[in-house]
Amino acid sequence: MLTSANGAAEREQGPGREHLDRLLNAAAQGDRDALGQLYHLTRGAVYAMALSVLKDPHEAQDVTQDAFVTVWQKAGSYKSQGSPMAWMLTITRNLAKMRLRQSARLGELTDEEWNAIPAQAPNVTPEDRAVLQDALEALSAQERQIVLLHASSGLKHREIAALLELPLSTVLSKYRRALEKLRTQLEGDDHA
Repeated sequence: MLTSANGAAEREQGPGREHLDRLLNAAAQGDRDALGQLYHLTRGAVYAMALSVLKDPHEAQDVTQDAFVTVWQKAGSYKSQGSPMAWMLTITRNLAKMRLRQSARLGELTDEEWNAIPAQAPNVTPEDRAVLQDALEALSAQERQIVLLHASSGLKHREIAALLELPLSTVLSKYRRALEKLRTQLEGDDHA
């Protein structure tokens, strides 16, 4: 949720850890249906992570596919004590960084590229998406990445800090600052 920085926002949105854990363990046993379910439940968050690193929707789609191939191949090495989403996003981030190093490209995302991030909730209307896109433009690239990772994957701030290799205090302050900017944008106040 973008509107709350308290405990409610810290709760996982979407699939629970235990469910993802079971799916990963089933995939490790060769269950393709489990991998399909895992893909269906987490593809938006995986794509968002890839896009936030690569800043190219086509490259991000390729890395998303590569990430799920890697998840399938390495599911047996997943340890149930951690966060399954963080494990998958770490794979995605590493693949995206490797692709970025190979292509040596950097750049800012265009509006169309940010709009390519799939909506997790089926109740997101095109009007809501347009309002959200306008509000997200007020954020720095790193703030936008933190907010989108939190909103799309339900990761806790500590997990986002580990994924982005940032101090927790930096992630928390950027998240709070981003929420204030979003609140200002959504309320229509242009002075902040």
